[in-house]
Amino acid sequence: MTEPLFVYNTLSRTKEKFAPLSPPFVGLYVCGPTVYSDVHLGNCRTFVSFDLVYRYLCFLGYKVRYVRNITDAGHLEGDRDEGDDKFAKKAKLEQVEPMEIVQKYTLGFHEVMRSFNTIPPNIEPTATGHICEQIEMIKRIIANGYAYEVNGTVYFDVEKYNGQYPYGLLTNRQLEDLIAGTRELGGQDEKKGRLDFALWIHAKPEHVMRWPSPWGWGFPGWHIECSAMSSKYLGETFDIHGGGMDLQATHHTNEIAQSQACNHTAPVRYWMHTNMLTVNGTRMSKSAGNGFLPGELFTGNHPLLDKAYSPMTVRFFMLQSHYRSTLDFSNEALQASEKGFQRLMSSYELLGKLKAGNASTTNITELEKKCYAAMNDDFNSPILVAQLFEGARIIYAVHAGTETISEPDLALLKKIFQGFLFDVLGLKNETSDNNELTGEVMKLVLDLRQEAKQKKDFAASDKIRDELQKLHIAIKDSKDGTTWSIN
Repeated sequence: MTEPLFVYNTLSRTKEKFAPLSPPFVGLYVCGPTVYSDVHLGNCRTFVSFDLVYRYLCFLGYKVRYVRNITDAGHLEGDRDEGDDKFAKKAKLEQVEPMEIVQKYTLGFHEVMRSFNTIPPNIEPTATGHICEQIEMIKRIIANGYAYEVNGTVYFDVEKYNGQYPYGLLTNRQLEDLIAGTRELGGQDEKKGRLDFALWIHAKPEHVMRWPSPWGWGFPGWHIECSAMSSKYLGETFDIHGGGMDLQATHHTNEIAQSQACNHTAPVRYWMHTNMLTVNGTRMSKSAGNGFLPGELFTGNHPLLDKAYSPMTVRFFMLQSHYRSTLDFSNEALQASEKGFQRLMSSYELLGKLKAGNASTTNITELEKKCYAAMNDDFNSPILVAQLFEGARIIYAVHAGTETISEPDLALLKKIFQGFLFDVLGLKNETSDNNELTGEVMKLVLDLRQEAKQKKDFAASDKIRDELQKLHIAIKDSKDGTTWSIN
């Protein structure tokens, strides 16, 4: 397909035609997890969304270098460089080494990502593995006049930077408005300006995670790691940088400033951000008691859940909303997604059993064009899903004999489902391992129903049919026998 791909760029606040810096190579960087606790569902939504982006770029034939970092050092409790280091604090509470905390939650994160069938990034660098790169970058920023050192801590000079580059470009805010929105913080008088942030932080004697530097023993600030690692693996300017919208105002704004101050060039061409999660219309948060961990969704072990939901049901639910739209969790929405996911999986299984006719009553080529058009419109997965449901309708209609399909169109329909349902959306049939057993059970049930009909026990026959219907299993009687499908 030759239609261009359009991407919404947070920086310009418009959809832009995607043109890679060095085609066919595409550089994609996504801010990964901070591994001091279990990954929450908001993070999962971001990583599933960018898994979709990665999959579709590869599907189009691009050679993508996907980098997703692991933050395992330098993340303090506050965005303004105040509070304790979260890793050290967690390690002290659990009486273990900080890197034991990192290992535990990194492994947990990987397990959750596998359950959602996400493809691992090509490179997954860690902050602690790139201390030298961060120090070198800080040295260049100081040399360029955009940072200063006070008592072993190096601060980025935001007002100095803003004199040449617009600091609030990503969020479309003026520096004066940003300063007015800050407050004076105790113990931070050594900063020149309220918005100045730490590139390198002086370590107290009791601080465990610390490294030698030109400014003494310390540890990196939170923001510098992504600037250092993205430029190392993708270059001083690369194609796409992604993350949650909560990172725009501070983390990504500071990333742009650091990289521009160091390299004198804009680091990223297309900034992409996923929207927030809500639960029954209320913002998801721990304090509100409505936050979910992935494991709670998979087991149903949460007071707000009516039942457990499989990983593919949750992934499908996420993909039914555009990545830039708010995603609202509710039992009703999840259960509707569960039925929709089962219908698509059942239609795909039925697709393999269809027999071609001499001609098609439906334009399958047009269906394929609409699938591409949906994804080319800023990765619009909900529109793609709608097109796949149309494909499912065609499959059931051909199976029922109300429509026909030619051999070439049948092959194209199989290609569409394989490509867009599995390769692009990243879904998989969770029941495939149990299909043989399920088939045997259904054969037994249908045999019992047939015996009831032969004995003219139509009440029993109808009861079996009606009970199966309650389980969303439809049965169809024909001269060739009885077939069943999940609807």
